[in-house]
Amino acid sequence: MMKLFIIFLSMLFTINVLAEGKQSGKRTYTTKKIVNTAPTIDGRLSESVWLEAEKSGDFIQFQPQSGAAPTEQTEFAILYDDNNIYVGIWAHDSEASSISKRMTRRDNIEGDLVGVDFDSYHDLRTSFGFWVSASGVKLDRIMSDNGSNEDDTWDPIWFVKTHIGENGWTAEMRIPFSQLRFEKDSEQAWGMNILRLLFRNEEVSLWSPIPKDASGFVHLYGELFGIKGIEARKQYDVTPYTVASTERYEAEEGNPFATGTDYNYTVGLDAKIGVTNNMILDLSVNPDFGQVEADPSQVNLTAYETFFEEKRPFFIEGRSILSLPLMIGEGDLANENLFYTRRIGRRPHGYPSLAGNEYTSMPLFTKILGAAKLSGKTENGWSIGVLETVTRPEKAEIDLDGERRYETIEPLTNFFIGTVQKDLNEGNTLIGGLVTSTHRMLDETPLDYLHSSAYTGGLDFTQFFKDRTYMISAKTFISQVNGSTEALTRTQSSSTHYFQRPDASHLELDSTRTSLMGHGGSVMVGKIGNSPLNFGMFFNWKSPGIELNDVGFIRNTDQLLPIMWGSYQFLEPFSIFRSLRINSSLWSAWDFSGTHMGVGSNFGTNMQFINFWSLSMGVNVQPSSLSTAMLRGGPSFMVPGSIRPYVTIRTDGRKKLVFSLTGMTPVVFDGHSQTKVANLNITYRPIDNLSITLSPNVMFDKSELQYISETSFEGESRYIFGAIDQKVLGMSLRLNLNITPEFTIQYWGQPFFATGSYSDFKMTTNPVADNYSDRFHVFTDGQIEHFRDEEYCLIDENQDDTPDYSIGYPDFNFKEFKSNLVARWEFRPGSIIYLVWSQGRSGYDSYGDFQFNRDFGDLYEESPNNVFLIKFSYRFGL
Repeated sequence: MMKLFIIFLSMLFTINVLAEGKQSGKRTYTTKKIVNTAPTIDGRLSESVWLEAEKSGDFIQFQPQSGAAPTEQTEFAILYDDNNIYVGIWAHDSEASSISKRMTRRDNIEGDLVGVDFDSYHDLRTSFGFWVSASGVKLDRIMSDNGSNEDDTWDPIWFVKTHIGENGWTAEMRIPFSQLRFEKDSEQAWGMNILRLLFRNEEVSLWSPIPKDASGFVHLYGELFGIKGIEARKQYDVTPYTVASTERYEAEEGNPFATGTDYNYTVGLDAKIGVTNNMILDLSVNPDFGQVEADPSQVNLTAYETFFEEKRPFFIEGRSILSLPLMIGEGDLANENLFYTRRIGRRPHGYPSLAGNEYTSMPLFTKILGAAKLSGKTENGWSIGVLETVTRPEKAEIDLDGERRYETIEPLTNFFIGTVQKDLNEGNTLIGGLVTSTHRMLDETPLDYLHSSAYTGGLDFTQFFKDRTYMISAKTFISQVNGSTEALTRTQSSSTHYFQRPDASHLELDSTRTSLMGHGGSVMVGKIGNSPLNFGMFFNWKSPGIELNDVGFIRNTDQLLPIMWGSYQFLEPFSIFRSLRINSSLWSAWDFSGTHMGVGSNFGTNMQFINFWSLSMGVNVQPSSLSTAMLRGGPSFMVPGSIRPYVTIRTDGRKKLVFSLTGMTPVVFDGHSQTKVANLNITYRPIDNLSITLSPNVMFDKSELQYISETSFEGESRYIFGAIDQKVLGMSLRLNLNITPEFTIQYWGQPFFATGSYSDFKMTTNPVADNYSDRFHVFTDGQIEHFRDEEYCLIDENQDDTPDYSIGYPDFNFKEFKSNLVARWEFRPGSIIYLVWSQGRSGYDSYGDFQFNRDFGDLYEESPNNVFLIKFSYRFGL
């Protein structure tokens, strides 16, 4: 495979590498300055300033029929004054009664919509988008990397109204110049495009046409001229907030911390300050995220950490620039990154040491004292992003008969993330880098098992060829962590590294180590973009010592991974298809000793039919492979191969009632496991401003080899497994009521049940034996004695009538309910009132079977934990 990689790389360099120059023949629009009174933003476009403005139209269809005339015509006009740019759009419609007026929350836009994208940097790579639906809901986004990345978490302050009439609908926008970023020129020249979505036909039309097979979007925008004599406006927005909350729960007799009622009050400040017109400083002092929805419930029986999506607004907005992913594609490995925002404000690492009659009160999450984020572009074209965050030391308060003591469970910590990027050669050459640092104040704390400091750094290079059709990219990254010998021993033996593996001759667990360094990187070459045929090769490496998990995310290391992939898509509708895409990939893996770990392949297809239903299906094929995590630090285990087919079908998303169903039934060789997974999603929209979504999901899994524990016998390690019968049932209900675009009510609730019943306890014998049954030994009746009531069993391995070791029964029955009700009113732009009610219930039992009536009843009888919260924020625009 490495030979193929080198051959492919050589072939790519034979391609003509001279990038094409600026696009010729672009559409242009020249705006004019408002002489007298600016228009009132009411959505009607009936004032004389609009009626006399120069209109432009002649939109071209982008999808489904690229280059065709649109079903309905669209026109627009643009005006400006000293402080704002105004956009008026006339969306003509011969079937005005069919205009879709779905009302949603901001950025979750549905229905008919129009929008404008400004490349105000005029770098042919970055644009700022302002879109609105026919019902008046905003969507704003930043598009970067010439359309490769879209960030809809950006929420600028702008004003828009819409109006629906007999001949269509209109949108009127006022966008302050302070919300845009541009150079200080006497006359501005911006890239620009106007978009319209005709929802009933799923038809997109553009003012400046873009071919479907174009490699990128922003460089193909039309151009806006005529803005003269405006001064760059710096943004100054200060938003203080206050939060009051009460928590109600069942009181615990004798526990002074569990009285049944807690009260909390806090204040804080958020700010956006324009350092220059192109550089924005975001500040957050004592941030609060009480309105953020809880993470969904799950049970993790693997060796690896669970990855959680970010939901906190401060860390979501603009996160694409503070990112350096290690991998490509989707799946678990795609989450690996030098920066993982959930590390900041995480659950405390420590837990206090308690005597039997002591009680404790401790925070669930680490408090963020303050955060500052600087982002933007310098005058010479460098994109910059910097994030500086400090989290406070957290202490557990411990009570013993009225005497109080405190124990630190999380140290004072500083996180720094910085990134720069420069585009050259009209965006055909990109260079960039990202660095992170983590510093913990561990003095006089019992937390010596944490790293005292951690540093990572990465470089990124991308070169496009032939009008961005072909590309080569390379990135490399390094890390260093420092700490006590205990901390570094813990790192080396973690699931990310497993240096203690007895069969890993190239690794050594050094218990005297106080620092650890590592490196990694990737190289990719290929044909990319929206052309029918795309293909490429990707090679990734992660040395055994690379460690990112202080402020980044990495699952495993010691890996060399080449991947080949290809895809073909039909750009225009044909036969019964509106769209059709086929893709395939092949990968192989080695460790740094040269041991071949395994191969795998994937084939998939995604299609949408002319009736607007869609279907996705595929199969992953994985022959037998070596797993370094199966024995949790023991020798590698030969895992049986599998074939994993999957399918998802979705009905017409334009309808009031929409279904989607996903199913997966893997076939694992040698009878190793049997799994069935099904996820159903039902969305019903009885009226335009209400949607109801019900999402049940089930998983049934029977596996012969579920890791339980490690013990020893006669000086040798014993890795204990059991067969598991696991059942998982969950169901989420989501209600969205959008009374106006500014006033919304949202409810989310999820009951969750997970059970696991173990049997057929066994120990590994020869984990890489050719014969599957020779890899382990099932304890016989003469070797194992069960004590179910006491939840353990005794093992007499040598059958000398003397127990050699014991195994605790790991059967479990976990049930949980989470819910969140949020009323949100943006009573003026950037000023918001939240009313929140959150409830949680949970229970745990040691029986491993699942009975719906019993378990649901048990969950209902668990005492609830209720939190009632009000948050008030007021924006001052200076």
